[in-house]
Amino acid sequence: MQIKNYLLGYKNMYIIQDTDMFNFSLDSVLLPNFVTINKNIEKILDIGCGNAPIPLILSTKTSAHITGVEIQKKVFALAKESIKINNLEHQISIINDDINELYKNMETESFDIITCNPPFFKVSENSNLNDSEYKKIARHEIKLNLNNIMKVSKKLLKNNGVLALVHRPERLIEIIELMHKNNIEPKRIQFVYPKTNKESNILLIEGTKNGKPGLKILPPLYSHNDDGSYTIEIQKYFENR
Repeated sequence: MQIKNYLLGYKNMYIIQDTDMFNFSLDSVLLPNFVTINKNIEKILDIGCGNAPIPLILSTKTSAHITGVEIQKKVFALAKESIKINNLEHQISIINDDINELYKNMETESFDIITCNPPFFKVSENSNLNDSEYKKIARHEIKLNLNNIMKVSKKLLKNNGVLALVHRPERLIEIIELMHKNNIEPKRIQFVYPKTNKESNILLIEGTKNGKPGLKILPPLYSHNDDGSYTIEIQKYFENR
């Protein structure tokens, strides 16, 4: 069933969700608040945009044109409706296609920023795959994997363009290796922790195409207090805009 929700604390901004699918998570809030955006940004690409939480949040931070690509038709329809009800068709375009094929026909070095909240889990014979085809594709690297993302970014990012990912800390070494393989230099990393005295469960990483070496490790970000409420740092992302 489709429902219309407020997009967190963003004043007068809505998102269309389906109760049979995943709701967007904290990952999709952290990434657009992490990525480096300056006034010269003109074009942003969000790979695997889902029902468009990242493009919607990005639209509050920049006037750049944002393109979201979503392979699953039903999810694409949710994204289109989310853009429409917020009257953002002039700034956000949503494409229903497989980025692994689409990028081959897109203009080389055409985006300033690429963002992606990809599937986190590799597929193996021991994988616990969900019965839902939608959830399989959203959680596991069936249609999109890290190597695909880096290859696409290498072609589509402008020189010194930025790739920003949200992922899991256990994949950090693999991410850095694939970035280097595709001429993307890791520049900023932030680890997110569910609570103090807990292991990090979210990784935010940003790299620059053909960038100079020089990596910054940002201060840790804690998402929840001991009582389960969001920390002040996270609440700032939810305040009315």
